[in-house]
Amino acid sequence: MKKQIAASLLTLLAFAAFSPGVRAEELLLGGQTVGIEIDSEGVIVSGFCAVETAEGSVSPAEDAGFALGDIIVRLDGSPVRDAEDFIGAVTKLGGREAEVGVVRAGRELELRVRPALSETRQWLMGMWLRDAVSGIGTVTFIEPESGVFGALGHSVNEENTGHPVPLRQGSICPAEIVSVSPGAPGSPGELCGSSDESAPIGSVARNTSVGIFGHLTVPAEGRRIQTGELRPGEASILATLSGHEARAYSAQIDRVYSDDGVTHALLTVTDGELTADAGGIVQGMSGSPIIQDGALVGAVTHVFVNDPRRGFAVGIYDMLSAAGVTEQAA
Repeated sequence: MKKQIAASLLTLLAFAAFSPGVRAEELLLGGQTVGIEIDSEGVIVSGFCAVETAEGSVSPAEDAGFALGDIIVRLDGSPVRDAEDFIGAVTKLGGREAEVGVVRAGRELELRVRPALSETRQWLMGMWLRDAVSGIGTVTFIEPESGVFGALGHSVNEENTGHPVPLRQGSICPAEIVSVSPGAPGSPGELCGSSDESAPIGSVARNTSVGIFGHLTVPAEGRRIQTGELRPGEASILATLSGHEARAYSAQIDRVYSDDGVTHALLTVTDGELTADAGGIVQGMSGSPIIQDGALVGAVTHVFVNDPRRGFAVGIYDMLSAAGVTEQAA
């Protein structure tokens, strides 16, 4: 089934095992836009809301000490798989106080909370829950022998909290760009696409700070390309702004730097057509390959909110390392 989605991942079905340590002499060049579906491990607390009761407005979750971004993993000792699990379990409590296990900043906590009976006769905790994230992004590379792919160049985050989504399973599927909402200073633009979630082409196995990674479940296709190091100077960005076809746009790498051992870069779009059509870098272009001197050197990751012609990039070797792919020694 096709669905219309807007890019929301700049800031996704068989679940294949992920085997690190793949070696590659060349990669297949990406640039294709894909739909991305991510199911979380546990349920994410993405907001709070008041529960209107016969006695007035209450907020059980906030009063119990829940925080935005908490990941609910247990209720009264039973595992919580998704939001439906949790809502059903809360209903069964019937107003009884319960112990809820959450993960916060990597630490497990136990919180005690009593649901409130709403005016509509529902037992509620007073919080918004999220157990899945979807959007569109761009594939950066495919390792031709193993089918390992890398995309986005950054993690998939929960929209309201900005926290990375703990991955339970995920998939990528074909997508077609149907329109572009151009960016402007103070207002990032976005690609709007149509994805076919009923026909997954790959499984997502890792959600990391430098991209999402997994295996294709269809034959790998693309132009073979060598890899290289990001450096200041002229470059091109391979991106899809319409339909399925990716094309190259000119850019300038302004500065390359290291942050916590990861190579990043600042870049400026110099292509007049990309600036005219999209304002520069827009959401959905995350993962767009960056090419210098005929080599794949990195991927676009984020845009400057106040200047969409400028953005950030991550080095290809950091993505390959996170994917478990290493370059074959000469």
